[in-house]
Amino acid sequence: MKAPDEAEFTEFAASSIRRLRSTAYLMCGDWHRAEDAAQDALVKVYRRWHRIDRTQGLNGYAHKCLVTAVLDQSRRSWRRERLVDAEDQVAALPDPGGTVDDKLLVVQALAALTPGQRACVVLRHYADLSLEQTADVLGIGTGGVKSQTSRGLTRLRELLDQTERSAT
Repeated sequence: MKAPDEAEFTEFAASSIRRLRSTAYLMCGDWHRAEDAAQDALVKVYRRWHRIDRTQGLNGYAHKCLVTAVLDQSRRSWRRERLVDAEDQVAALPDPGGTVDDKLLVVQALAALTPGQRACVVLRHYADLSLEQTADVLGIGTGGVKSQTSRGLTRLRELLDQTERSAT
């Protein structure tokens, strides 16, 4: 890679790694897997850097690589053997203002969604991708994104309402 491209990629990677990692975490519920997925996605972006349309397609391509990495990880048999409890991961974080419980509830609720619903909800509402970008990243039609997002949000509301009612 040429020096200007190298510098441009380094700047992109530095500015997007946290967002990619957080998006991956919401999709898989494991910080270690999220870190691996974000790094795998950046490696794929690096390999195709000179072919990517950086005016429009860079963010979408990075998310497409991220989704693929998360889904590939979940298919590996050695990944399925190690179950990580989201409570243990979140409990290790500092809790300014008591927000850990709320975050934990949302992460647990996201984990209860189907992979397609979870991907659509996370990409649309956390990664802030458009309907068309989400469809492109997931390789499905916009109608599929709409229905998966709608079903996912409905299920999230049910799960979070159920948790709220049981807490009172």
